[in-house]
Amino acid sequence: MTSFDAVGFGGLNVDKLFKVNRIATADGESFVIDFKEACGGSAANTIVGLARLGCEVGFIGKVAEDREGKMLIEDFRREGVDTNGITKLRHGRSGTVMGFVERKGERALYVDPGVNDTIEFSEINKEYASKARFLHLTSFIGEKSVQTQKKLVKILPENVKLSLDPGELYARKGTALEPIIKKTFVFMPNAKELELLTGTGDYGKGAEVLLKKGVKIVAVKLGNEGCYVTDGRESHLIETFEVKVVDTTGAGDAFCAGFLYGLISDKSLYECGRIGNFVASRCITKMGARPGLPQIEDLELLR
Repeated sequence: MTSFDAVGFGGLNVDKLFKVNRIATADGESFVIDFKEACGGSAANTIVGLARLGCEVGFIGKVAEDREGKMLIEDFRREGVDTNGITKLRHGRSGTVMGFVERKGERALYVDPGVNDTIEFSEINKEYASKARFLHLTSFIGEKSVQTQKKLVKILPENVKLSLDPGELYARKGTALEPIIKKTFVFMPNAKELELLTGTGDYGKGAEVLLKKGVKIVAVKLGNEGCYVTDGRESHLIETFEVKVVDTTGAGDAFCAGFLYGLISDKSLYECGRIGNFVASRCITKMGARPGLPQIEDLELLR
């Protein structure tokens, strides 16, 4: 079986994105300026980002044999992502996300997880996961798939490094996330998620809490302020790249792709953060999570 630089394990969704004049509040109204349908899912976006940067990547997940499921598989194959770790269910519906993006790029998302929340441990190809240098996890809504992730993490061989982008859903789990956190090599939350997990709004102190739990590297996504990265020995606050923001959908996923690419390429901690910021900055210049993701040759701009 092929060895991978990284394998993703998370929800697979088709994003139905509506560009609107503003995000409506309760009883309010807004109007649609544009519409776009695209493949998504947090871990999936990160894995596609790594594929475009020349990495060997695969994915563990679940889709139904419906229109959306076929879209998700076909899009992965076009991007060069191995799909042999994905379970295809004859019945049910694949995951979808309804997204509303306003003029300044802010967004509101509504998730229909579908079969994403039915992943059984017995459906996972353990050898497939063990062939990865990094196993990159993102959140599920349903508890069944969460428990499957925990079981997989528990049996991972030591040569597989765990990468975790928790999202707010996992950040709110608190101590229930401990079994995964303790085995995580690189943890990549945003500032809000870090505060939810650690109880402190100081990202430096929050990162220290995670390091004491066993995490080896913490990379905190700070939006337009860039990122804060630390391994306990060195720490860096790295500024972002100035771009015109079109849509922030997938920016965090893109950062993870850039940061993981840096680790896979044996870059310094500072360079990993800088590449993460660069990939995220390219992502937000186009509508949707993937259209703006850069190719490997685009990294020449960092020199």
